[in-house]
Amino acid sequence: APPVLYTLSLHDALPLCPPQVTEPIDANELLRSAGLRVTRARLGVLETLAVLEGHPTTEDVAKGLGARGITVSRASVFNVLADLTAAGLVMVADAGPGSTRYEIATEWHHHLVCRNCGSIIDVPCAKGTKPCMTPDEAVGVVDEAQVIYRGMCNSCLALGLDPPLSGEGRAR
Repeated sequence: APPVLYTLSLHDALPLCPPQVTEPIDANELLRSAGLRVTRARLGVLETLAVLEGHPTTEDVAKGLGARGITVSRASVFNVLADLTAAGLVMVADAGPGSTRYEIATEWHHHLVCRNCGSIIDVPCAKGTKPCMTPDEAVGVVDEAQVIYRGMCNSCLALGLDPPLSGEGRAR
């Protein structure tokens, strides 16, 4: 079934939800448990990332912070996202070329990029841990394998659209 879409707006600035995290997060505790100092910028970025829809970019997070009345420079947002990623609290949502996208770190998973609407949808990893695949030949030490599925999402299929052939569809 297609996902239920609804909107929660912060001062009508950003369409939000479905949120990445359905349970409230304790950003203070997450930062401390990761060995990071609790700062206003880190709290704001982590809490904002938890409520933004899908897989936001640095720009999306900066806009979300502004909508919440939190002033943080774009450079600080970029640096905080790098710190949170290095600490394992945030993951880069690899969807191929384009802006880097982020999400709260949960179970290891992959992504489907819809060739029609550009949506990025989480796809559970069969193994659930990194690396989920290893190469057939010795190439070195593999600590992560990422799979990017491309095709058509259930929402577009539900509209009766024909799935594009490989390589066709809207450019992203």
